[in-house]
Amino acid sequence: MSIVVTGATGHLGRHVVEQLLEKVPAEQITAVVRDEKKAADLAARGVRLAVADYNAPETFDTLFAAGDKVLLISGNEFANDRVRQHTVVIEAAKAAGVALLAYTSAPGTLKATLADDHRATEKVLLASGLPYTLLRNGWYHENYTEQLAPVLEHGAVVAAAGEGRVSSAARADYAAAAVAVLTGEGHENRTYELGGDEAWSFAEYAAELSRAAGREIVYNAVTEEVMAGILVGAGLPEPLAAILAGVDPSISRGELVVDSGDLSRLIGRPTTPLTQAVEAAFKD
Repeated sequence: MSIVVTGATGHLGRHVVEQLLEKVPAEQITAVVRDEKKAADLAARGVRLAVADYNAPETFDTLFAAGDKVLLISGNEFANDRVRQHTVVIEAAKAAGVALLAYTSAPGTLKATLADDHRATEKVLLASGLPYTLLRNGWYHENYTEQLAPVLEHGAVVAAAGEGRVSSAARADYAAAAVAVLTGEGHENRTYELGGDEAWSFAEYAAELSRAAGREIVYNAVTEEVMAGILVGAGLPEPLAAILAGVDPSISRGELVVDSGDLSRLIGRPTTPLTQAVEAAFKD
């Protein structure tokens, strides 16, 4: 029996594996990767590596074993039929008879196009009959704090979110929730709506950046179309820019406010505050 983490060298996957290593012996962890070289450090610590690709179904044929607990981290290839990719993993897990498949989804309140693949994957997973856990992850602090260069250059946070608020949390918080499910009991056929303890507005985010930077950072509210254009100008393909910009109007409608308390309950502590994430970003 193993705990299997797909996308193990991604931002979230690495957090999950690192935290699993604090809870279970390394030999009980299988990291699914596309490039072994990127996971050489994990292999050196005793983690089993399995090379597989969502786009190559045959690579998952013998990857899982009966009794495994699997974390399916959603793919990030938006233009490559993510539902088909996720279905490859779900079908292989069902054929192997895994004990649990946890999937990193999106908040149930989110109606933006970004959530469509998640809702479709959830349907596939529920129809499979596998014991499941839906980890409906809210927004990450890092979605913003890792993109500070243009903000600091122009002295402005730009978004099409109006006065909407976001219940974001740190990647490490969401990873801790996944680890709690993978190493705990009683999470079968449960749905968790996950978000930070405190929701914030973009004006408040700009104020936090101003404090950290020691100079004024303003919030510049723009239209969805302008936001999409800015993202295209930053190098994103137009379809992806439209999907990401389309999240902002959802924020303005309150769709990324998650007040269930599920995340802090699962991890047994308060979620990481935005202030701490901003301070950490300025130290890096």
